[in-house]
Amino acid sequence: MTVMSKVDGTDTGRLTDQLRAAMPIRLEPLVLGERGAGLVIVDEVNGFATVGAGYLAPPVENPQVTRMIEETDRLARAFSGLGWPILAFLDTHVPGKPEPPYPPHCEAGTGQEELVPALKWLERDRNATLVRKDCINGFVGAIAPDGTNSVVEWVKRHRLESVLVVGICTDICVMDFVLTFLSARNHDMMPGLKDILVHEGGCSTYSLPRETAEKIGLGAHAAHPQDVTHYMGLYFMASRGAKLVDKVTVAA
Repeated sequence: MTVMSKVDGTDTGRLTDQLRAAMPIRLEPLVLGERGAGLVIVDEVNGFATVGAGYLAPPVENPQVTRMIEETDRLARAFSGLGWPILAFLDTHVPGKPEPPYPPHCEAGTGQEELVPALKWLERDRNATLVRKDCINGFVGAIAPDGTNSVVEWVKRHRLESVLVVGICTDICVMDFVLTFLSARNHDMMPGLKDILVHEGGCSTYSLPRETAEKIGLGAHAAHPQDVTHYMGLYFMASRGAKLVDKVTVAA
């Protein structure tokens, strides 16, 4: 669903259509069968996805965010029902250390860093692994002091050949993770891993119009039109080798 907004008189929906024409992406349906797969959920926490929960959370109901949560819940329940592994990142920052140009968000102890209500059941699910991260890039955030990486170990433990990624924000946390994950796969850090897939309908990003960014003191450069940045994130992930899907069926 396209979210239309006006920024400095520019129709961002029209801009997104122009990007589609100039820089098309390919979306294909995905059917997951008996071999199974892993599901990675990126940062579907209150601070990004619960209405009114913080600077980067939607101030009112947002169709793109709502769709992401519904798709993630549907897929996570299907994966869990089949005993397939799930890994969920929880954006958890040290208070007082926001990452410019973003305002403080998802700080430890605020509740913003907790899973959205629809996904809280994952905390008790035996198929789910929860990973708290203190930086944008989940792959880096998963590195332990001893040098081990919980994402790499998760893929190896479950002998995964494919991983499906959903989450927020498409162009920031999701993209950073996917790009690094692709490079780690290409570097043969996870032998056997073949496909890294991103579900367009299971991803979302935040909306911060330019006028709002200026009003709250972040400056015009922090403007973040939702539909445009969502598309850009998908484009750059695909350009690095991720496979984009628009419909996911679990047929095992």
